Amino acid sequence: MAPETRRTERRRDSLSKERIVAAAIEILDAEGESALTFRTLASRLQTGSGAIYWHVADKDDLLAAATDAIIARVMVALVAGDEPKAAIRAVALGVFDAIDVHSWVGAQLFREPWRPAMLQIIETIGGRLQALGLPEHALFDAGSALVHYILGVAGQNAANARMHKPSVDRAAYLGSVADRWAQLDPAAYPVVRRMVVQLRDHDDRAQFLAGIDLILAGIETIR
Repeated sequence: MAPETRRTERRRDSLSKERIVAAAIEILDAEGESALTFRTLASRLQTGSGAIYWHVADKDDLLAAATDAIIARVMVALVAGDEPKAAIRAVALGVFDAIDVHSWVGAQLFREPWRPAMLQIIETIGGRLQALGLPEHALFDAGSALVHYILGVAGQNAANARMHKPSVDRAAYLGSVADRWAQLDPAAYPVVRRMVVQLRDHDDRAQFLAGIDLILAGIETIR
């Protein structure tokens, strides 16, 4: 075997798809989706773009692989023996936290819902709904309600975080919104004004789980 061929094969062996995906996740987390280019990735991995194309077809394929890797970590962390409701809450919170850390994941899940990441979420939640005794005819609606709530809330929180500079203090921001609500006309916005205290002091994760519990309580009525 020629020396150049041996060098090429060693480079392919050392540059695994896992290494490429890990480096892509680092770039995405630090600088966002627009910063992820094969040139930037090749520079970080100290290789040529051609070596990366050996493992991934294009940027879309790379984004999907990175999302699959993040969601796979969530699923691995699940406890197999959990009671169905507890398992659904664990999946929901795991995805919520993953999107909180990796804000680009939410958009990617909706972009290619046929990829393993989205399919794993749907399958895991659907399986737990079946274990709860949900009838077949209600499985699609109930599963869709949970999945869309999870991804919608998590994605919105991630979008809110991107809109504000890292230096913006969350408590101070919520306090300023609460102050504005408190000044509203009580005749026109009586309910909004009553929510001021909760808005000022609420915890995003706790509120998110409260929504999951409300959906699960509704699902209970179908059983």
